[in-house]
Amino acid sequence: QLQLVESGGGLVQPGGSLRLSCAASGFTLDYYAIGWFRQAPGKEREGVSCISSSDGSTYYADSVKGRFTISRDNAKNTVYLQMNSLKPEDTAVYYCAGGYGSSCPPQFDYWGQGTKVIVSS
Repeated sequence: QLQLVESGGGLVQPGGSLRLSCAASGFTLDYYAIGWFRQAPGKEREGVSCISSSDGSTYYADSVKGRFTISRDNAKNTVYLQMNSLKPEDTAVYYCAGGYGSSCPPQFDYWGQGTKVIVSS
């Protein structure tokens, strides 16, 4: 069974950091571009970041640029999202998604179940 499983969410104070993980099972991430998305309560889902499979090129939404970093460890079949300088408006359920192909964005065929991030004092 092909799965993506997110972890690492939680409650953090403004200005704090979290690292989200997206682990693949049932397939190798080597040939998949991986994206992170988020959906805040009452809002539409938005793309946060993407990393290509070919050369590791990365892309970020303007709202997170300079604060979030996406990376991949193909040996661990895992993609990470390092989130620094977190703001209350980063509160959302974060999802990872994978699509076969080298470039971002791919056609995202596989989605994780989400991990909740709450930024609050």
